[in-house]
Amino acid sequence: MNKFFTKKLSIISFIFIPIIFLWHPSWLGFLGVQPYWPLFWLLPWSMINGSINGLIFGLFLGLILDSLTLDNNFSQIPGLIFCGFLFGRIKLHSDILVGHFRYGLICSFGSFLCGTFYLSQILFRNFSDSNSLMFIPGVKNILAEVFLTGFFAPFICSQLLRMLKFSRRKLH
Repeated sequence: MNKFFTKKLSIISFIFIPIIFLWHPSWLGFLGVQPYWPLFWLLPWSMINGSINGLIFGLFLGLILDSLTLDNNFSQIPGLIFCGFLFGRIKLHSDILVGHFRYGLICSFGSFLCGTFYLSQILFRNFSDSNSLMFIPGVKNILAEVFLTGFFAPFICSQLLRMLKFSRRKLH
């Protein structure tokens, strides 16, 4: 039984992303905004498995999350693909303290990129309305999401990285 969970740990942790995305725990939010949950899994997984696999799983994450929000005309796929590719280019670091701080900075940057891609889709689609006041709440949401993602990333990403490296080591 333990061997089964060790082999399937990356898939089990992958399944929790849509669950947390739908659960949307309000007590972890700030200004009504949540951290960008997919990046917490995508960063350690891409760092271990490389940029092509990060790109592919960024696409899968985007497809799953977009299918959960069917009423929306905007996609999370471009940001997640780009972040998965970039995260795969990052090498693992041996210094634990620098690694924890680095996870927060990298996830903050990824959250900023994903939020910017998403907001640009909204602005492009509603360009004919020419309402510049729509830009201000979007920027506020992006900044709050960047802060929360960067705050929680050192805790979550370091644990996920440790678990994924452990399961990979047990397999080989």
